[in-house]
Amino acid sequence: MEFSLFYFSGDGLKTQENKYNLLIESAKFADQNGFSALWTPERHFHPFGGLYPNPSLTSAALAMITERIQLRSGSIVMPLHNPARVAEEWSVVDNLSNGRVALAFASGWTLDDFVLSSEIHANRKESMWSGIQTVHKLWEGEQVELKDATGNTFKVRTFPRPIQRKLPTWIVCQSNATFIEAGKIGANILTSLLGGTIEEVAPQISLYRESLAKYGHDPKAGKVAMMIHTFVGEDFNTVKEQAREPFCNYLKTHIDLLENLAKNAGMKVNLEKFTEADINSLLRFAYEGWLKGRTLIGSKTTCMQMIERLKQVGVDEVACLIDFNPNCDAVMASLPYLKDLKDLCSLNQEKLVSLS
Repeated sequence: MEFSLFYFSGDGLKTQENKYNLLIESAKFADQNGFSALWTPERHFHPFGGLYPNPSLTSAALAMITERIQLRSGSIVMPLHNPARVAEEWSVVDNLSNGRVALAFASGWTLDDFVLSSEIHANRKESMWSGIQTVHKLWEGEQVELKDATGNTFKVRTFPRPIQRKLPTWIVCQSNATFIEAGKIGANILTSLLGGTIEEVAPQISLYRESLAKYGHDPKAGKVAMMIHTFVGEDFNTVKEQAREPFCNYLKTHIDLLENLAKNAGMKVNLEKFTEADINSLLRFAYEGWLKGRTLIGSKTTCMQMIERLKQVGVDEVACLIDFNPNCDAVMASLPYLKDLKDLCSLNQEKLVSLS
């Protein structure tokens, strides 16, 4: 099991210095302690996640303060961008990082975001797949046809040339169709438990492995990364209380997550009719629910149990979302425990290999 750090929750509303302190300091820690990657997202027009409008910018900054760790978009909303621009920007980052770029692509879902695009929201899936194909061609030095302002086509090749000849590619997947299509092109998978449980994601991972094999790819070579909220400490009950308020505040910004959790528990709720007391009660319920098999919030012992469950369904990497807690000092203090968990997983794997 590999471990990476994932960022998504930074508050872009506040006017203050050192907004990116957690990103920078945790990135340095991850680079120095054997983590596999850093994921920064693309978020628009909302204070939640508002620190991250462009992953190529954040990755360029991270390239200058790290030496070994892979720098990944988490993710690029492909229909919002010209593929040539994506190839150009990320080739710069690949050069700055000496070949440490990997890109995760998504089709997008928020209707408002598409004011940035000429693509029709309804066609975003098709636009994503065709855009990825064009980015790959440009990355590998091929010419592609683009249209000028008059509608005439001409051929272009993008610069600078990247360090890596092949672009490591991930697809953000939630639906069965996307898992299958990702396997068809031989891409890796980035998924989450935001919309379901491990038991619900397991068949989708199987579909992905089957698709890899069907289309001539090694089914064991494709990687599945699970984005998961993470805060690890010495004692489960202590960590549970430390994370309670920041996680509940996080859930308040994602009301749809609350509704999904209630639905999965067989409850019919209409949050528009809820009072503040009702919301707080639901938050307490939701937090307890998320602790049961949907997070890495806890001690090394309890989190190892979650890791084992993820391994059993074919997950290769945990993408640890750490910035749901805005307290930089608290998160940084928890990272050595996360490192110990990572090292324990590596040690257990080495023992299994030696026994075999």
